[in-house]
Amino acid sequence: MIQLADSTASTNPLLPSWPEFIIGTILFLLVFGALARVLLPRAMQTLAQRTELIEGGLARSEEAQSEAKALLDQYRQQLDDARRDAARLREEAREQGAQIIAEMREQAQAEARRITESAQAQIEAERQQALTSLRIEVGTLATELASRIVGESLTDQARQSRMVDRFLDDLEVAGQ
Repeated sequence: MIQLADSTASTNPLLPSWPEFIIGTILFLLVFGALARVLLPRAMQTLAQRTELIEGGLARSEEAQSEAKALLDQYRQQLDDARRDAARLREEAREQGAQIIAEMREQAQAEARRITESAQAQIEAERQQALTSLRIEVGTLATELASRIVGESLTDQARQSRMVDRFLDDLEVAGQ
């Protein structure tokens, strides 16, 4: 065996002998062929699955991004609508408040006018009542005074009333 090894050894240590080279090449091709038949399809299948997974993920990501953008636009639109509605409601509330204030002011003025008119009517009624009472009182006093001056009784009601009215009319004319 040693002799067989010596005869096959070449003079260059980097170059193998021919039988080793041929056996190595055959074994290399067998291992390469087996790997190419078994491992290469599995590796290609795994690469294809990963490529498909990545492309699907990118597509889903783009779809999710476009959905998110659409939702964001929708939310912004809803927010703008809500802001417009809030501004419109605030304006309506201001208008209603101003209208209520105007109505309340008008009611208060009407109530003040009614109270003033009522007070004036009551004052006028009390004035008339006071004038009537004063007229009766003055008439009674004037009748008594005239009775004492004249010396006769002036108890006749019609005569007494005419005399009092004439007396008061004379007083009013003299006061003006």
